[in-house]
Amino acid sequence: MARGRLIVIEGLDRSGKSTQCAHLLSALQQEGTSSSSTTAELYKFPDRTTAIGTMIDGYLRSTTTLDDRAIHLLFSANRWERADTILASLAAGRHVLCDRYLYSGIAYSLTKPGLEPGWCRAGDVGLPLPDAIFFLDVPEDVARRRGGFGQERYERVETQRAVRAQFLQLFHADETVTFVDAAHDVQHVRRKIWEKVQDLLATEPGPLGQFS
Repeated sequence: MARGRLIVIEGLDRSGKSTQCAHLLSALQQEGTSSSSTTAELYKFPDRTTAIGTMIDGYLRSTTTLDDRAIHLLFSANRWERADTILASLAAGRHVLCDRYLYSGIAYSLTKPGLEPGWCRAGDVGLPLPDAIFFLDVPEDVARRRGGFGQERYERVETQRAVRAQFLQLFHADETVTFVDAAHDVQHVRRKIWEKVQDLLATEPGPLGQFS
């Protein structure tokens, strides 16, 4: 049995990640139903349902305060909480879709003073490497006008601008990344992502890599 594919959707806050993850999950599940037993699963990071996720949730809602290094490590630990489950699903032939992944953890932390790139990457070394990453690129002023912007700690225009710069630096030479103009309407973005995913599924997967 061929392994499943690990697909990640990244982007700024209010860039449409959760909407596009829902569309892609539905499309992958329908594809599996019609062609084989393969199905798909969605993981949202941070996963706020775990004990670690509850601490992260309080931080993001600004009800608690944590040291920059401490919260970075909690975000990494939250991803490791799901690593074995993700690996098992991929080995069983199920596709795994992630709404945010380790790249968000690195990009957001690199906007904070005193946190070095090597240190920010270290906690995620060994996590499964995605087969495809979609970065939903949207100007900060467009994201700001979308519903709910400003409800959580990082939802400030200046913060989002700095985070976007870090994402672009992380992804500039990564061939697994597809940049999608998320300022377009939802259906346009959905089609762009699905076209690329169909191309991915039409090829045989190689060995699953690890983040390093």
